[in-house]
Amino acid sequence: MTTPRAVFAGVATEDSIALVDRYPDADERVVADGMVFGGGGPAATAAVAAQRLGVPSAVIAAVGDDEAGDRVRARLAAEGVDVSGLVAVPGAETSRSIVIVSGRERTRAIVNRVGPRLDLSHASRAQELISGAAWVHVDQHGWQAVRDLRDRIPGPRLSIDAGNEIPGLALDGTALFAPTREALERRYGGEDLDESMRRAIDEGADAVVVTDGGRGSFGLRADGERAAATPPRADVVSTLGAGDVFHGALIAGLLHADSGLLDGGFGGAVEYATTVATLSCRGLDGRTRIPDHDETIRALAR
Repeated sequence: MTTPRAVFAGVATEDSIALVDRYPDADERVVADGMVFGGGGPAATAAVAAQRLGVPSAVIAAVGDDEAGDRVRARLAAEGVDVSGLVAVPGAETSRSIVIVSGRERTRAIVNRVGPRLDLSHASRAQELISGAAWVHVDQHGWQAVRDLRDRIPGPRLSIDAGNEIPGLALDGTALFAPTREALERRYGGEDLDESMRRAIDEGADAVVVTDGGRGSFGLRADGERAAATPPRADVVSTLGAGDVFHGALIAGLLHADSGLLDGGFGGAVEYATTVATLSCRGLDGRTRIPDHDETIRALAR
């Protein structure tokens, strides 16, 4: 098996997703225009994106020893993602979500059952995957688990998905800090974007990349290099998982830029990730319409 270049630690879920014309009122039944059963979770979906873009990837997550956990594992493995770092917790239930996507409002509502806590202190395979990776990307459930290992496994570059609140988050030793604009404003009090990104750099991040929905994405490195990207046109069905796809594509783009497969360095990687995330919105779920590397390059050329 190919050694994973990118490891994604955090949440892996089983999702049920329905597309409706509008949200139902209380005690009302509406007919779905489409329904999908699949996989989700910030870390897991990011791993699928990176793998599809040609970067050997692994997922580290805690699931239950139940049928939902088996399906989460099988779906990731079918994408080629290394699942040897999944931790099955005896007696626990795998995280599951019910997602309603409204076509009229172009918004979504999510009901989630939280899965077991991720503890890597005795997970030898997960530790091995982390130590051998070029990048380790964490979400709100993966950050503390990976942080607890940093003294023992200091090597990989650390990327943080900060779209969801992470209690006690510290940015020292962070190679890439990737919040939504809303999350960045919560952390720094709603100052202007440039000032907020500079404050994250001052806290210890080597680079900051901020997603801002349909307005695109923006980046700043500690050396002062900036990046900005506007989403391409696409037939958007749902934005579910787009941020997670963005993060997986950003890691893939940075690795491709390092190896010469992608031009433009840091800015090229931000544009690459923005394009991948936008194209993924052509599907109802967060994974089905993620493009591969060749399709992404063609879209960038257009």
